[in-house]
Order: sequence, then C-alpha cells, then structure tokens
Amino acid sequence: MVVQLREATQPREAAELLAAAGVPVFPCVALEKRPLTTHGFHDASLDPNQVADWWRRWPDANVAMPTGMASGIDVVDVDVHASGNGYDAIRSARSSGLLGDPAWMVKTPSSGLHLCFLHAGDASQPSWQVPRKHVDFRGDGGYVVLPPSHVTQDDNTIGQYEVIDIATHQPDSVDAGALRRFLDPPRPTRSPADLPVVGTRRDRLAAWVASLSEGERNHGLFWASCRMAEAGERFDVAADVLGGAARQAGLSDRESLTTIQSAYRIATRLGAGSTRSGCPRPMQAVEGVRL
Repeated sequence: MVVQLREATQPREAAELLAAAGVPVFPCVALEKRPLTTHGFHDASLDPNQVADWWRRWPDANVAMPTGMASGIDVVDVDVHASGNGYDAIRSARSSGLLGDPAWMVKTPSSGLHLCFLHAGDASQPSWQVPRKHVDFRGDGGYVVLPPSHVTQDDNTIGQYEVIDIATHQPDSVDAGALRRFLDPPRPTRSPADLPVVGTRRDRLAAWVASLSEGERNHGLFWASCRMAEAGERFDVAADVLGGAARQAGLSDRESLTTIQSAYRIATRLGAGSTRSGCPRPMQAVEGVRL
C-alpha cells in the first residue's frame, strides 16, 4: 500500500488506494490542511463511492487520514519552524531507546518529517504537542495530510508531502506516553505531600508512593524512581518495589512502568549514583523548578 502511495501522482489516486487498503480518508482544501467535510476527520470513509463523490465535487482536494485507532497509524510529527526544529529531540529520543523504527516516513513541505508507526494493541493514545521541542504526536483525535498533497507555505511557496522511506523489516510501534514524558518531563508546581529526604530507604519510598493522591502520583513516582536510580538500585528492583506501591495509589501497571523507565533513562545518562542526572532534587520540587 505504501509503495503504491509513493507512486501516486494525484491526491484522488492516493485516496482511492488508501480506502481500498482499509485506511479511511477525507478531503482537505486544495493547497491547505483544512478539511472540506463538515465534521473533518470524523467524516473519513472507506466507502469507494463516497471517496469518488468527494473528489468529483472537489477534484483538486488534498487527501488526509485520521490517526490513531481510526486508521491504525500513529504519527510522530517532527516540525521545522523559524524558531527551531524537532530533529535534535527525536535523535535524543531514539538514542535513549524511546523511539524505534517507523513503518514509513514522509517528508513534509516544511522539510519536517512524519514518522508513521503501526498502532499496536487496543489502547488509546491521544494526540499531543510539545511546542518547545517542535514535536507533535498525532494519535486519537488527530489527522495528517498525506502524499502526494501540496500545501502553500508561509513564504507563499508550494511544497509537497513525499514518502521517503519504507521499512524493509518488522517496524516498531510507539509508546506515545513515554515519549511525551521524555520530551516534556513532569514539572510539579509544588512539593509532593510529605516529600521524603534524599537517602530514604526503599521501603519508606514505597510507602510514601502508595500514600500519594491523584494529582501527585505521577510526579511522585517519577521522583522516587530517580532516587532509587541515583542510589544504584537495579531497575527491576525499582519496578517491583515502586510499581506495587504505585498500584496501591491507583496507577495502572503500564503507566507506572513507563514512568519508572523514564526516570531511570534520565538518571543513568551520567551514570548511576550521579547527582547531576537531571532528576528533580527536593528543593527544586519545592520551588517549582522543572524536573
């Protein structure tokens, strides 16, 4: 399907190919990203008659698809702006093991990238943005314009979406929650309740995590995980001790595990036991400084 998409010369041709392959599509305004249908990506269809009718009505329309569970495709959007781009952030995420190989990649008109991953499982992954890192995630509740559509840029030049790479082996899925926590770590505005002191034993850290209430649980678990990593505790020990405590506090096993993994990745960049790992110190949390 992606090979055929790369060879398509008109958005209408791409729309027909995608719909036939089981990917719902909808039309956007010619040279724009704005949907033409009343309900936007919610109107996306697999019906060949509907698709044909849209492009009879709007023959120059661009083609787009909803992302996430609706299409089975999650997209990490690497933006390029005058103020910066997301390439450094994505390279850092890949080197930290948080971003694997996409099924295919699309070059966007601004010279950015759409990294297209096959959605895994039945869990919802909502769309989000991290503007200061110039990276967006297009999952549930989002959409992307597709090749070979064209859009007008801010400088009035016209650019095209192009498929530039297709995986030759089994591609990876993406854990959007873990990626977001890596790009935009938790930033508490106040100290978690009864913050333990540095050096607290792991059983006391676990008891403290188990006592956290909603609104405190995620960044409290992240802080405690950093403390265990800096103390040289193995990841599997932290996952067992703090994971069980987080479950008592009401977090899911998956959410707890990804939070602990994020903390360990950050804490071990400079080596176990480092005091410069990038994890929050107690006084930083009290003062509301970013983690």
